[in-house]
Amino acid sequence: MSEYINTLSLADLTHGMHFDGIVLVRTAEFRETQAGKKYLDMNVSDRTGTMNAKMWDASVAPPAIGSVIHIRASGNEYNGRMQLRLEKVDTIRPTDTIDWNSLVPSAPEDPVAMREEITTAAESIPDSDYSLLTCALLERCGDKILTFPAAKQMHHAERSGLLHHTVTMLRTAKALLPIYPQLNASLLIAGVIVHDLGKLNEMNGDDMGFVSDYTLEGKLIGQIIRGVILIEEVGKSLNIHPQKILLLQHMVLSHHGIPEYGSPKPPMLAEAEFLHLIDTLDARMNEMEEAISHTSPGSFSEKIWGLDNRQIYRMPHFEPRE
Repeated sequence: MSEYINTLSLADLTHGMHFDGIVLVRTAEFRETQAGKKYLDMNVSDRTGTMNAKMWDASVAPPAIGSVIHIRASGNEYNGRMQLRLEKVDTIRPTDTIDWNSLVPSAPEDPVAMREEITTAAESIPDSDYSLLTCALLERCGDKILTFPAAKQMHHAERSGLLHHTVTMLRTAKALLPIYPQLNASLLIAGVIVHDLGKLNEMNGDDMGFVSDYTLEGKLIGQIIRGVILIEEVGKSLNIHPQKILLLQHMVLSHHGIPEYGSPKPPMLAEAEFLHLIDTLDARMNEMEEAISHTSPGSFSEKIWGLDNRQIYRMPHFEPRE
């Protein structure tokens, strides 16, 4: 029996450095160069993030998405972004021991503690109807929420990413609410907590936080509409005031802002606008952090689709003046 424990993470890799360890396959396919030569192109990840990897002789068939492989490769900087130049790809045998903590991209905080923080916030909502409804919606999630990601590929696409995204937004809302006392804090906190719970039905996620595909419900309805339906079902079962149900449904329905991003209605409440803005803020900060983590100091990242195809500049380290 072999034991694979990574001593080097992908985030630590620099140009010319050798990598010998295990990674999780995110995408894998054959592509062709302009000259028509076939090569293997993959995106692989460990707990520190995702990195592109290429094998130019195409001697290995594309591994299955979601599989764990052992690779030997060297770091290659291209346009200010690190890649892996693959030398060898091996499958992992069932008898091999894997250090999963070094393998899976994960939220930086303990998922149980994050769920407890969110649950405590739900129980503390001043409006008893919104508190009852929010707690019931959280209860329906079960333990699935502990490992579920917030996305397949974009922001917070990590183990426990949904909790990470929600708890960060919750802290942001609590920090800013004293500045905007005109907002209904109960509606806003409830909206923050439940706005993405429909994702649990939208994607097929496993305990590693990896999404293999969207569910049939996710493809035909989507997480926003599913969330609205869920609020209706649970709210009516608890005899919540119909207009309170409607207001919380609008929070979820409009949190992406515009139809092009999936919201059938734009925010028509101050609380809904606030929710949309902090959702966008947290998503973009997370994507920028991810881009910077794979970019050399003093260089630009590759274009980030979720950031309007912008390139993000990573500032160099400046020594303090004496």
